[in-house]
Formats: sequence, structure tokens, C-alpha cells
Amino acid sequence: MVRPGGGSRSAAESASRSGSGPESPSTSGRVEWLLVVGLLAVPMVVVPGGDDAPTLVSLWGFVTLGADGGGVGGYPVWAYFLDQPRPFATLPPSIRAWPLAVGFHLLAAGSATGGVALGREDRRVTGGLLVLAAAATLWVAAGLGVRFGVGATAGWLSVLPVSAVATLVVGLAAYGRDLRRVAVR
Repeated sequence: MVRPGGGSRSAAESASRSGSGPESPSTSGRVEWLLVVGLLAVPMVVVPGGDDAPTLVSLWGFVTLGADGGGVGGYPVWAYFLDQPRPFATLPPSIRAWPLAVGFHLLAAGSATGGVALGREDRRVTGGLLVLAAAATLWVAAGLGVRFGVGATAGWLSVLPVSAVATLVVGLAAYGRDLRRVAVR
């Protein structure tokens, strides 16, 4: 690469600036891609049912296991938002974060897909999107926890933030080195 002053950048310097180098691949591999795309199926929250059936709150809606005498019941998220009598701005902040969680997850999956399919990806972006997705799903889980009675009445495990933990683990395990390079600069 030619510098404005006429010098050229060494291959090692170019590799370290682009986020690729001997210590890190430049794009997501198939395993990383599968992990990121697999996060789209992980429930954001598991609400243990106690006497009732547990409810899975996913990016895409609600699924109640054991509903109606042993069946599975569902309620898609878009129906939830469309059925709301209140304007979106008046919903609790944790519910308003739900579309952000979906968006961050989809953008991260798209970024990883671009890395595998097209060979073009900035791993720092994919990792950063996963961290933002984890934060948004944790915000949704915290809001649901408050509504389901976290604290003295129901205990801290009234909701289990499965997706936030899984997303953060995948983000840090697969893209942690790339994210550390962002923090160091």
C-alpha cells in the first residue's frame, strides 16, 4: 500500500490494521457462523412455570411448553406489538429494547454470513454487534424479571437470561481477540 508521503506499508502493518493477522482470521469460519446464526434460535428468557408450564421468550415471540394439556402454544412478537393498545413509546423500556435485540442479532448474523459467503467481514463489527445483542437481550430479561417478581417474592431465578449469556459467551469466545484489539487502540 502506498502512503500519502510516498512510503509503502509493510504486509504485517497492513494485516494488523485490517484486523487480520497471524493471530486471527480475517473472516468468520463456518463454526463461528453456525454459532452466531444458532443464537437466533436461543430463547432470550426462560420463565420457569412453577406449577404452570415454562415459557420461552425468544427473539421471535413467546412459546409455552405444556400449554393446553401438554401441547405447545405460541404468540409471535409482531402480533404482540400489533395487538398493543398503547403506542410503542409508552411501553416499558425493556420491551422497547426487544426490536433492538432482534436487529443486533440479525446484523451480527448477516456480518458473519458475509464473512463466510463473500469473504468480506470486519470481525470487530460482528463481535461488537454480538455484545450489543447480549446487552439488549439482558435488558429485556431484566424487565421481564421485574414484571415476574424478581426479588424477595420470587427469587432471582424467576427468569433465566439464556440468550444474553449465550450471546456474550459466543461473542467473547469467537471474537474476543478482535474486540480486545478495538479496546487497545
